[in-house]
Amino acid sequence: MPKTNANGIELYYETHGTGKPLVLISGLGYSSWQWHKMVPFLAEHFQVVTFDNRGAGQSDKPAGPYTAQMLAADTVGLLDALGMEKAIIAGHSMGGFVAQALALDFPQRTEKLILCSTNFGGPRHVPITPEAMKVLTDVTSDALTRFRNGLVVSTAPGWAEKNPEMIHKWIEWRVANPIEPVHYQAQLAIGLALLPEAAAFEDKLPRLDIPTLILFGAYDKVVPPANASLLAEKIANSRVVIFPDAGHHFPIEIPEAASRAIIEFAKGGDAS
Repeated sequence: MPKTNANGIELYYETHGTGKPLVLISGLGYSSWQWHKMVPFLAEHFQVVTFDNRGAGQSDKPAGPYTAQMLAADTVGLLDALGMEKAIIAGHSMGGFVAQALALDFPQRTEKLILCSTNFGGPRHVPITPEAMKVLTDVTSDALTRFRNGLVVSTAPGWAEKNPEMIHKWIEWRVANPIEPVHYQAQLAIGLALLPEAAAFEDKLPRLDIPTLILFGAYDKVVPPANASLLAEKIANSRVVIFPDAGHHFPIEIPEAASRAIIEFAKGGDAS
């Protein structure tokens, strides 16, 4: 299992395919497994790099709290270790915070930017819906029930019922790959640290001069798709794609359609 030193810690990573580097940054509590449905499609066109963020999976888990800038430096350290001068950077949810930090702090390393199911923080982003908040903060049921309920509310209506085998595999994966509360809290601190207006990316994004693709599921209750237009208003060279049949976890819900959108954008010109 490949690991490398990046920014003073050991990161577990995988590479698939050949071509232009495409780095996929996972969300809160997830390892690179989050992208496993999309990797086969993307690896036909790119050298796809997936990795476990600090605090998750097989990477080191130093004490938190963590910041988006810290994980951005981890990612750049991985690029250095792999000898990659630039890459297309994609981040999902919390990984989208990391991707924004990377593009702002290391624009010379970012060929194109893909922001998935994320926001710019601060007081003017559209927050999680009350329905999703109620489910995701429930502590009255057992852990497996809570996790399954979280998958149901985080995917498109009816998706879980139509895909029981995938839900079963998803739960099996989590049982085999638990994340300790202390490490989950360390990653959770990334988003919490961006809530003050001064810390948010909102007023920093206009300085980006990087083609950007913004992807959302129409039924995302965790990071509502209204955040897509807010991001697009701040990033000049950007465009938005809303997937009509997906929720927050579109990389698993609709991997082929999501991959197709990324391939078209990454192989095309700018985002306009």
